Formats: sequence, C-alpha cells, structure tokens
Amino acid sequence: MSTTPRRALLVIDVQNEYVTGDLPIEYPDVQTSLANIGRAMDAARAAGVPVAVVQNYSPAGSPIFARGTPGAELHPVVASRERDHLIVKDLPSAFTGTDLADWLAARQIDTLTVVGYMTHNCDASTINHAVHAGLTVEFLEDATGSLSYENQAGFASAEEIHRVFSVVLHSRFAAVASTQQWIAAVEAGVALERGNIYVSNQQARARLAKA
Repeated sequence: MSTTPRRALLVIDVQNEYVTGDLPIEYPDVQTSLANIGRAMDAARAAGVPVAVVQNYSPAGSPIFARGTPGAELHPVVASRERDHLIVKDLPSAFTGTDLADWLAARQIDTLTVVGYMTHNCDASTINHAVHAGLTVEFLEDATGSLSYENQAGFASAEEIHRVFSVVLHSRFAAVASTQQWIAAVEAGVALERGNIYVSNQQARARLAKA
C-alpha cells in the first residue's frame, strides 16, 4: 500500500482586499506570502497536484469583500495562474455551503494543503473542518498571514496571532511548514510531520522549567 499523500492545494481568499484594500495583511509581509502562494501553485501544477481556489464574498454594501468591488477580486498572483476548481463562499470554512468535500472525494484526496488568508479565520476554520472530516492537513505558514485586532477582549498583533495559531495548529490539526519544505515533500512524495498536544506541552513545560 502506497504511503504517498494524495494532495490537493487549497488557495483561500487571496483577494485584493488583503493587499490593496481596507483589510491589509500585516504578518508575515504580504508580498512574501503572495510570492510563496505563487510558488506553491506552480509547484502543485508541476507535480500534478490539483489546485482549488477559494473566493469570499460579502453582501452588497459591506465595507469589505462586497461582490463587484475591486477588493473582492482575486489578486493577480492567483488570478493569473491555472486552477482546477473555483469555490465561492460567504462563511469562514471553505467546506460550509460549498462542493469542496465532494470535489476532494471525487479525486480521492487524503491530504489538504492550505495557503492564503487569514491564518486565524478562514484558514483555521477550514483546517479544523478538514480534520473533522478525516483529512490530513498541511499549513504553509509563510504563504499565509494575519492582521492585528483590538476589541473588548484586548489587543493582539498580527505577529502574535499568526505565531500562536501556527503553534496551536501544529499541535493537533495540521503539519505546519514553510513553502520550501512543502515543495521538497511534494517532490519526494512524502508526508510532512505534524506534532501532537502531549509532546507540544511537554516541550513547553521543559522550557518553562529552565527559565
């Protein structure tokens, strides 16, 4: 029995709103993540990995992602590249109210690689959904990104949000890796290694004990 992952690349919400619009990605640098998203799409195409692109829309009149506005359009890095499937959504998870699950099942995909925006919102929601559906998930941390928040619960910088979500995702939900590590794994036909809750906690406790 082959252990080579049957991957699909899911490119989530790489839209102008996050680059030139009113919801700019702050960390990692958006030009870096855009370049890595392009690299991942090119590597997937070269390796025969199917690519699904996700586009999010909000109702007319919304300040962000309103259908028909420039901010809602796919960024040229994604729009200029070939894709196998386009998914339109209006909720965080790319599975909810879409045909993503059926599209993956029809291709016998067992491993979903996630890139795009935002780390803590649509990426995390989609990753959690995928794990609950029985899929193995990979998250390319330098082909994604976050922005900062402040509300009644407090303030969190984009770097804090991205870093913490990446650590949490790797502890249970996804193998978190760089784009280059993923490309090497695709070329070698091997899986990326995910952490687990127990080991992650043990390592943190050991670090704290030394402090």
